Amino acid sequence: MKLNRFIASALVSTGLFSTMNTMAFAEPDAKIWPVVKEAFFAQRDIQEADFMKIEAPRRAESGAQVPVTYSIDNAAAKGVVIKKLYAIVDANPIPLTATYHLTDMLGNFQMSTRVRFETDSFVHIIGETADGKLYMATREIRAAGGCGGTVDGDDAVIRAAAGRIKLKVEDPVKVGSETSTIFNIRHPMRTGLQRDLVSQGYVPAFYINNARFTFNGKPVLTIDVGVGTSEDPYFKFNFVPDAPGKLEVNATDNEGKAFVQQVDVKS
Repeated sequence: MKLNRFIASALVSTGLFSTMNTMAFAEPDAKIWPVVKEAFFAQRDIQEADFMKIEAPRRAESGAQVPVTYSIDNAAAKGVVIKKLYAIVDANPIPLTATYHLTDMLGNFQMSTRVRFETDSFVHIIGETADGKLYMATREIRAAGGCGGTVDGDDAVIRAAAGRIKLKVEDPVKVGSETSTIFNIRHPMRTGLQRDLVSQGYVPAFYINNARFTFNGKPVLTIDVGVGTSEDPYFKFNFVPDAPGKLEVNATDNEGKAFVQQVDVKS
């Protein structure tokens, strides 16, 4: 929360905050990134990297569900090993959409997900190595209206459904080869910036904040999930099973609830 207040204060001081909150489908503003960079990576050098890529539509149909794919080409990286990947939508009120903690079991990392956009924005992924070096890829995307708006529906019904998980692994798999995995969890992912239709007050934030994947007890991938991730979080990635076994996911939300699902991985 302190970091978010710092970003907001910085945007106000540079005159960017009012622009971000009053313009929909505005030109993505390159002046926002230096402010966001200073908030997250103060005085740290970040190198442009052609071995990391962001794939996404140039203009999305909905700012609430923007499909993106992040990838890392290990061969092109020439020995650079990314251990942590930050996904940032510069112009969002809360820019960090997710942080991915990577392991060797992911092979060539490729992550497809859906994120929110408040307005047209540049997207940055920042890869960090074990020794703290930073690498960056950038893409501009046009989309709007995904972070605020209003919330409707029966809250009891929404909460009763929250946490239902679909976990699917390609079947059969070839041990030692990259295997497609899809994780989808039912959850409203309320940002804390949305208004209740009746009271017109802000609806409290309510979101999945972490998903941890293990295979036969070994870490595969951990995702620190932010409210910039779309409703009903969706993550598609590959991992490399070294034997038959069980893939397990443990997810939590910001209210302390835990959700667990397992799937058999058969060769």
